[in-house]
Amino acid sequence: MNRRLLLATLLRTGLAQTVAYRGELVVWLLTTNTPIIMLIVWTAVAAEAPVGRYGTNEFAAYFLASLVVRLLTGAWVIWEINEEIRTGTLSMRLLKPLHPFLIYAAENIGAWPIRIVFLLPVVPLFLVWLGPSYLTRDPIQALLFVPCLLGAWGIWFSSMLCVGCLALYWHRSISVFDVWLAAYLAFSGYLVPIDLFPVWLRDWVELLPFAQILALPVNTMLGVIDRGRTITGLLLQLVYGLSFTSLALLLFRRGVRRFEAFGG
Repeated sequence: MNRRLLLATLLRTGLAQTVAYRGELVVWLLTTNTPIIMLIVWTAVAAEAPVGRYGTNEFAAYFLASLVVRLLTGAWVIWEINEEIRTGTLSMRLLKPLHPFLIYAAENIGAWPIRIVFLLPVVPLFLVWLGPSYLTRDPIQALLFVPCLLGAWGIWFSSMLCVGCLALYWHRSISVFDVWLAAYLAFSGYLVPIDLFPVWLRDWVELLPFAQILALPVNTMLGVIDRGRTITGLLLQLVYGLSFTSLALLLFRRGVRRFEAFGG
């Protein structure tokens, strides 16, 4: 079986697994409702007076866009890696002709059609409630939104690979990811739009990987940043994605030696 056919098979397998475990997916989707909570909170605040450039509609547009980006860019590979290392089933992946990272990626990407189905109601809600004027009117920016999404997913996935591979050295690495997740919540724009941060802090936060995961695609989708800022963000996404992937490969290569030596 050639590699293209194998990857296509893995994508179909990822979709089949998502359908088979749709209950877990629904639970995951329902627990990713923080943007809806923040929408309610911030629109209530803005009803008294605008916050920066944000009125009630601006907050609604921002957090609905955040919901779309969050659901399309999420990954779960860290839990897979930890469980497979703990149970020893990682050894089965090592026997396959493709690198385990490619298999994990294909399985995660295979779930995207189901995620899109769950997001379909959000688009009419956005358009009916707010209208298309809150989306970018620049066709180039609209096109750049797609690579922004892919880059955001790439950073999420590769950073999870890094933390997941630490389980080859420690018993579990989920606690490390909890720290990463806390930093993401604080500095990605997930809870508070980054442009509401103090200027001295905002300039630094916009360079962090967390902002490239959420704020960049959201602001590109809404057209609140120009093409230059989006392209700069795409370059940062590429740098972070390649850096995390390189680190994950290094950790995995060295960690697998320990895994095999101890009879994993």
